Amino acid sequence: MDRWGQVLRRWVDPRYARERTLHNIGPKLLALAVALALWSLSTADRRANVEQRYDVPVTVVDSTGGRGTRATSALTPESVRVTLSGRPDRLRQLSGRSIEALVDVTGAPEGSFTRNVRVIAPTGTRVLRLEPERVQGFVDTELTRTLPVLLSVAAPSESSLPRFQVSPTQVQVSGPARVVTTVRRVVNTPVVLASGATAEVPLIALDAQNEPVEGVMTMPATATVSRLDSGEVPVKTVTVVLSPPPANLRVTSASVQPSGVRLVADPELLARLREVTGSVEYRVGTYTAPVRLQVPAGAQALENVTVRLTVEARPAEGTAAPRPPTSPAAP
Repeated sequence: MDRWGQVLRRWVDPRYARERTLHNIGPKLLALAVALALWSLSTADRRANVEQRYDVPVTVVDSTGGRGTRATSALTPESVRVTLSGRPDRLRQLSGRSIEALVDVTGAPEGSFTRNVRVIAPTGTRVLRLEPERVQGFVDTELTRTLPVLLSVAAPSESSLPRFQVSPTQVQVSGPARVVTTVRRVVNTPVVLASGATAEVPLIALDAQNEPVEGVMTMPATATVSRLDSGEVPVKTVTVVLSPPPANLRVTSASVQPSGVRLVADPELLARLREVTGSVEYRVGTYTAPVRLQVPAGAQALENVTVRLTVEARPAEGTAAPRPPTSPAAP
């Protein structure tokens, strides 16, 4: 105890402390510099690391055995936010697609599920945060249906009579049964084609409200639409005018559908046409009847025309129209 007390009293003396500090000051400073250099080298990588956030799509893994094929739908959310730590040059090489965010539903029964997300960090990086850590979804039996492909093209001009062909005419729609059963039709993406042109366009699955159905696949995913006609044809739209009713009938309401009809004819004949007369069978009452178009020789109508009529009987000449009854006079 006395020995340590003597040492302490020596270092309390300012002159002794200064002498011991300055003794061999060169080697001491060199040793300190070497220690700082070694510390800097050993922690350089750690101090150079930065953080970067990525939106990573969630991939479902299902290795459940047994009969039938399973599918997953209604995944919420479909992507997670992953924060990685690493060197700037390494993080700049990455995107959300180069990071794996996995949800394993192996063994999960059919129905809804909530599972943890497992992120596999790329080499040279480290996962710092994951938001959210759990996702929800629905496991279902996979269903495949065969549906026809409905042609979808932009409205042609009035002076054209195009003919189109779509191939294939049928496709297979696959996915979770609860989703595939909502598909009502498959159409190609609307396309505008010149005469003789061909285009490959994506296919779209639609529900009963003509809204796109997400989470299904079509096989194949595209269709080829071809325009087969050679080009413009002499077509003109003219107004439909009804022939007058018999003298004993009066039309109180008439709605012609369509009000104009397209005619195909020689260009010189079409240039003289402004309207076409349509005859109809008139009778008392409200009814819908076909219209027989009186098309000039050498012309052909491209649409069928109908009319919604309300017809009344016309009073005979010299006959007074019936008067409404009146109330008896008061006594």
